[in-house]
Amino acid sequence: MTSNRNAIVVPQGAERLLLHACCAPCSGAIVEWMLANGLRPTIFYFNPNIFPRSEYDIRKEESKRHAAMLGLPFVDGDYDHDRWLALMSGLEDEPERGLRCRRCFEMRLRAAALCARELGLSVFATTLASSRWKNLEQVNNAGRCAAESVGGTVFWEQNWRKHGLSDRRSQLIRQYGFYNQTYCGCEFSLAAAQAHAHHL
Repeated sequence: MTSNRNAIVVPQGAERLLLHACCAPCSGAIVEWMLANGLRPTIFYFNPNIFPRSEYDIRKEESKRHAAMLGLPFVDGDYDHDRWLALMSGLEDEPERGLRCRRCFEMRLRAAALCARELGLSVFATTLASSRWKNLEQVNNAGRCAAESVGGTVFWEQNWRKHGLSDRRSQLIRQYGFYNQTYCGCEFSLAAAQAHAHHL
């Protein structure tokens, strides 16, 4: 993949950063782009929203495999789906990209900011900003709030859907044989995806 340093503006000129990864398919093109531009990400897998546990394990193992192939550090976050559900209480009927998603992003990106600070990394980013299922402004707001609440951290806002990365994402899924999920992650998004498929 061609390096394009003009397309990347890294906060504080950091060469090392923490990348919160929702899954290997969303990470592939982003990580490749970072490495091509002299950046070395630590992959942080923290996604307690994913349901069922078997789905979570598949996605986590694919993310670990991806990091291992590239020789990148991998941090395995906790899976506490019950705690995640408790935080989503009252928002169960929210539509995709609604208030539930916003709260979910806030939880996960605060964990990313805390992990970054613990590892001595000032900059963190997330692959959530690459997914077609996500509201980019919700993701960025959650990242900014996380950085503000965790001193010494900076959230790197980047639209990972641009610069050909969406097309490259599809190519890398095939190249690496990644498991490619068909819904965002939680039981609510699964139900929505199943309802949508039923009406097709």
